[in-house]
Order: sequence, then structure tokens, then C-alpha cells
Amino acid sequence: MKTIRTVAAIILGSVLVATSVAAEPVDKGTQLRQTMRKLWTDHTVWTRDYIVAAVDDRPDAPAAADRLMKNQEDIGNAVAAYYGQAAGQQITSLLKQHIAIAVDLIKAAKAGDQKAQTAANEKWQQNADDIATFLSKANPNWPKDVLVNMMKMHLTTTTDEVVARLKHDWDGDVRAYDAVYNHILMMADALSDGIMKQFPDKFKAS
Repeated sequence: MKTIRTVAAIILGSVLVATSVAAEPVDKGTQLRQTMRKLWTDHTVWTRDYIVAAVDDRPDAPAAADRLMKNQEDIGNAVAAYYGQAAGQQITSLLKQHIAIAVDLIKAAKAGDQKAQTAANEKWQQNADDIATFLSKANPNWPKDVLVNMMKMHLTTTTDEVVARLKHDWDGDVRAYDAVYNHILMMADALSDGIMKQFPDKFKAS
């Protein structure tokens, strides 16, 4: 009985500590970083879900694509909170193009249509440049060349993921997604840092 009471006390203590930690207010900068990480993690997770479904001709591919498009709207809304509704709509449009082109690229790669794959990839690269251009004009703390490099790396790591999946290279597929995920967290943090530098008054402690 004493042992049971001891275990119960330990569990209760752990719950109280966890509750205390959870109750601590999160500063606005940390909140922004968490939000951006969540949004861009969703971007890679639902992209992966779509890749898996599309490559294997699974019936859930359209649902994954719809959820992925919704993620672009969520990112646009996050941008709109700092740059206005028009800017939010514009980045949503560019990101939806990013997804639509990726869908065409996967279809071409799966069909072995090299010509269509090359054409889609060229559009994808241009879209990445358009996204970088838009963001760099919105915030001087986001240099265009840095953003271009980040976007191109995102395309490269995602392409590696698709290729590994098509080849049934499961170990390579896992490594590719790890690379996608690690890179997107870095990108999300870079975007958050730029916003905090541009709007320091919004992140002052209350």
C-alpha cells in the first residue's frame, strides 16, 4: 500500500509540474516561432502524405491534396496578420501554384514522361523564384538570394523524397523526409526571425 501511495504521489507531482509549465505564459516571439513551425511542418507532412498516396495510386490522394491546399491558405493567413490581406492572398496563390506544379511533376515522373517532367520542374523553379521575390520585397530582413537558396533546397529535398518513393528505396525515402523536415524547420525559423526584426514593437513583453 505504501508503494502504491508513493507511486501515486510521484505521478501527481509530475502532473502538477507539467501543468505549471504549461500554464507559464509564452512570449510572443516564441509563439510566432511555434506557429510558423507548425504551419511549415504541416506543409511537409501533407506533401509527404500526398506523395505516398499518389505514387501508390491510393484513393486518399485527392483528400491529401485538398488538405495540402488548405495549408497554403493557413500560411497565407499567417502572413496577412503582418502584411495585410492582399499580401496573404498573394502568397497563398503562389504557394498553391507550388503545390499544383508539384502534383504535375509527380504525375510526369511516375509516367516516365521526361519532357513533361522537365517542363514542370522549370515551372517549379520559376515559382520558387517568384515566392522568394515576393517575400524579399515584403521584408528587408529576408534577402532574395537567401530565400531563393532556401526555396531551391526545399524543392531539391522534396524531389529526392519523390524519387526515392518511386524507386521503392525505403531507406532513402526516410532519409529524404528527414532532410525535408530539418530544412523546413530552419526555413520557418528564418521567416519568424525576419518578422520579429521588422516588427519589434509587436514582440515586446506586455
